[in-house]
Amino acid sequence: MDRIVLPNDVLLNEVAQLLGEGREVVMMTKGRSMLPFIRGEEDHVKLCKPDSLRVGDIVLAYFENRYVLHRIVDINGNEITLMGDGILKGTEQGDRSDVVGKVVEIITPDNRKHNPGKAWLWRHTLFLRKYQLKVYRKWNKLKNKQLNTIKNEN
Repeated sequence: MDRIVLPNDVLLNEVAQLLGEGREVVMMTKGRSMLPFIRGEEDHVKLCKPDSLRVGDIVLAYFENRYVLHRIVDINGNEITLMGDGILKGTEQGDRSDVVGKVVEIITPDNRKHNPGKAWLWRHTLFLRKYQLKVYRKWNKLKNKQLNTIKNEN
């Protein structure tokens, strides 16, 4: 099957429009900012129009002229703060109305579907995240190396 890659602004504007109409959208993710829970260019996410927003939700938001798919780490009235799970520091802030979709399902390459969860422990161990991500990346690299060795032997 051929794959079409669209610029983020084009694709995500269409996604936002579909979500605004109340439709669900499944899309491939890009980037590493949500590791280890969402793996860019491997996992898909199912999004829907958000009926409510809570700390821990993963959302698609339009902040500062760009779309981000990150987790809500704080809500203060109408202001929300987002941060990627794979990011050590740095947040995005905006208004609740900037959120266009909420992740309701993560779909892995082998078509396993799971709830995104709130990642309570992950969010509360930011001081350890550098080490957790390092272990995750090394483990993933080793796993991929072993898979490639097996493929080459066959």
